[in-house]
Amino acid sequence: MSHRAVITGIGVVAPTGLGVRAHWENGLAGRSGIRPLAGGAELPVKVAGQVAAFDESEHVEHRLVVQTDRWTWMALAATELALADARLDPLQEFPFHLSVITSSSSGGNAFGQREIEALYRSGPRAVSAYQSIGWFYAASSGQISIRHRVKGACGVIVSEGAGGIDALAQAARLIRRGGQAVIAGGTEAPLSPYAIVCQAGQPTLSGEHDPARAYRPFAPDAGGFVPGEGGAMLVVEEWHRAHMRPAATVYAEIAGTAATHDARHHTAPPADGRQLARAAREALARAGCGAGDVDAVFADGAGDPAGDGAEAAALAEVFAGRSVPVTVPKTMTGRLSSGGAALDVAWAALALHHGVLPPTVNVPAAPKGLDLVTEPRRLPGMRTVLVLARGAGGFNAAAVLRAPDRRARP
Repeated sequence: MSHRAVITGIGVVAPTGLGVRAHWENGLAGRSGIRPLAGGAELPVKVAGQVAAFDESEHVEHRLVVQTDRWTWMALAATELALADARLDPLQEFPFHLSVITSSSSGGNAFGQREIEALYRSGPRAVSAYQSIGWFYAASSGQISIRHRVKGACGVIVSEGAGGIDALAQAARLIRRGGQAVIAGGTEAPLSPYAIVCQAGQPTLSGEHDPARAYRPFAPDAGGFVPGEGGAMLVVEEWHRAHMRPAATVYAEIAGTAATHDARHHTAPPADGRQLARAAREALARAGCGAGDVDAVFADGAGDPAGDGAEAAALAEVFAGRSVPVTVPKTMTGRLSSGGAALDVAWAALALHHGVLPPTVNVPAAPKGLDLVTEPRRLPGMRTVLVLARGAGGFNAAAVLRAPDRRARP
C-alpha cells in the first residue's frame, strides 16, 4: 500500500498571531508584526518580526522554563496548538507510531548568552547545568517527545531557512515507511543581542528604521531582510488514518518535496537560482505534476536585489514564461530562519483550505513578468501550490502541496 502524507493540524506562534485563526485573519488583513526592536540603537538591526503577545508561562510549566530557551517555549506552544487543531491526543496513541522532526538554525541564543554572561561574571559554578542541553539544536525535538510520549523516530534538521521544508520532507518519508503521525516544523528566537550580533556579518541584513520599508522582497529598491522569531508546527498523518478520524481536518497533501545545494564558497558571488529551480522541478516531478498544474507560489523572498533576481530567474525557468500568482506573506513577519519555511507551509495549507492567497505587503510594484499578490486573492479552484525556501549557506528546498479530494474516503 502506498502511504500518503497529509497535514491535519497547524500550530502557529508568529508575529502575525498565536494560533491558526489569529494568524490567518491578521495575514489576510495585512497586519505586519515587524516592529522596532528594543535596544536597536546599539544593534545592527533596528526592526524585527516579534511575537508580542507570547507569554511562556501560559504554555510551559516553570520547571521547563528555567531549563530551556524561548525558541523551545515557542515550539512547545505551537505543538500544543497543532495537536489541538488536529484533535489528536498523543497519550491515546501507540507511542512508537508517533515521531517528532523539528528544524533549528541557531538553537537557544538567549539561554546561551545568559549562561556565558554568568560564566565571565561569576565563574564556572554560576553556570546552570542545563546549559549543556538548553541551547542545543535538538532541544525542542527532545522536549516535545518527552512531553507527549513520542517514541518513534525523532530528530532535528539544520539547514537554516530551508529547514522547515526539509523537516516536512522527513515527516513524509516517515509516513511512507509506516509511521502513523509526525509532529513537524520549526521555530526560531534569534532576537537576543548575542543572536543579532551573530547575524551582523550577513551583507543582506537590513539596517532600515522604518518597519514598512525594512523588508520588501522583489521591490526595485529592496534593501535586505529583517529577522523574526516564531514559526509553526504541523501534524502530518498517514492519508487513510486521517480520513478514518471524523474529527480530523485534512488541510493539504504533501505531494512532493526536494532539496538541493548551491555548493558555492561563502565568499563567491550570489548563486544564480539554478539549483532552486532544480529543487522546484524535482518536487513537481515527485508530486506527479508539471509546472502547468501549479496555481500559486509561496516564494522565499530574500529581500535583496541579487537574491530576489535569482529567485525570479528560477521561477521564469520553471514556468517557462507562464504567469503564476506569487506571494511572500513573510513580509509581515520577517525571515524566521528555521521557522520561516514551516510558517510558509502552514500559510500554503490554509490557502488551499480557504481558497484565498494571503498578500505580500509593503511592495507596491513588482518586477515586470512577476504576478506578485499584493492584496488577498481568491482562487476558488486552487488545487496545487509550490512553496520555495532558501537558507544561508546554499540550501534550497521546495514542497508541492495539493488540496485534498473532499470526495475521496478510504
